[in-house]
Amino acid sequence: MSKGSKQDPKGLIFESYRIEGITKPECRSIFLDWALSLPLEQDTGTAIRTLLDQYLPTHPDHPMSQVLNEGLTSMATPRRRGGWRSRPRN
Repeated sequence: MSKGSKQDPKGLIFESYRIEGITKPECRSIFLDWALSLPLEQDTGTAIRTLLDQYLPTHPDHPMSQVLNEGLTSMATPRRRGGWRSRPRN
């Protein structure tokens, strides 16, 4: 995987693996920016799986690997957040 690939158009994930001492909260922020930068027609789950296939074997304990795994898991179990529509009507 290289900077500017189809799965990582801005090279955000690529660069996150190069940052010495990066923390999980910083990786979450980068992940959000990455997800928002993907083209609408690109499947996010497929992109995450491709990135994990690339980085997980050599960086299993990296915080970004953990965040990517969480992103994949979160996508598989969507939840509706509360709000005015979740309240029963009288």
